Amino acid sequence: MNKAMRLPAAIAITALLGFGSAFADSKVVAKVGELEITTQELAFAESELSREFAQVPAEKRTAAILAALIDIKLLANRAAVEGLDEKESFKARMAFVQSRNLHNLYFQETIVANVTDEEVRERFDNEIAAMAPESEIKARHILVASEEEAKAIVAELAQGKDFAELAKEKSTGPSGANGGDLGFFGKGQMVPEFEEAAFGLENGKFTTTPVKTQFGWHVILKEEEREKPKPEFEQVKDQIRQAVYREKYFDLVKQAREETKVEILDAELKSAVEATSEETE
Repeated sequence: MNKAMRLPAAIAITALLGFGSAFADSKVVAKVGELEITTQELAFAESELSREFAQVPAEKRTAAILAALIDIKLLANRAAVEGLDEKESFKARMAFVQSRNLHNLYFQETIVANVTDEEVRERFDNEIAAMAPESEIKARHILVASEEEAKAIVAELAQGKDFAELAKEKSTGPSGANGGDLGFFGKGQMVPEFEEAAFGLENGKFTTTPVKTQFGWHVILKEEEREKPKPEFEQVKDQIRQAVYREKYFDLVKQAREETKVEILDAELKSAVEATSEETE
């Protein structure tokens, strides 16, 4: 099952991680009538309004959000005076907000706070150990529009012309200015015809028969083949930590579903939810 597809936006991992920051030393930074705005509330506002204020310079962002929070308080106070907080639609919205924030806090307290650096490192080591070795090659190519041009280049190479210089002179591809250098690449990164020809060469050899792809005609030089380097821990530790969070989150949800009966009473919605679940398996 592609579990990532089942994560609604309201519970995206990155959003959850912003919940439950340290606010132990909250202090009052502003007053709107008798209402106080604390550093804790301001921090919540910064988290909730981060997207809206993303274009504001960092040094001005907190002040801008505080100004917005003051406006929010002013109109919220008027709404309360007019009794809008007693409307059923408002109560329903607040019930959802409370559930979402309790959900996020539970995730933070139960999972995020308990995932250690050692656990992330162990997960990385296990995944690296399970990775099958992969080959990658370093190659150059010369791309031209016709088979005749490509054959003429093959003939020049057979006479001892330098591949990189010919690429600079004749290749129409973006790598031409760099002598046709494509760097290292593994299987699945190039179009099939190109990949098959390149990987089929011996080191230091070029294709004597031009290779046709959707881009034109290629002459390919394979320079080197090696085992693809495995990622270093520092490069992927954040992704690994996110994977641990996701795995533990879905385990937690699965356990909760087993302990609590869930019924979808609307037949159409039930069918749609079941179909979505099947698609993501």
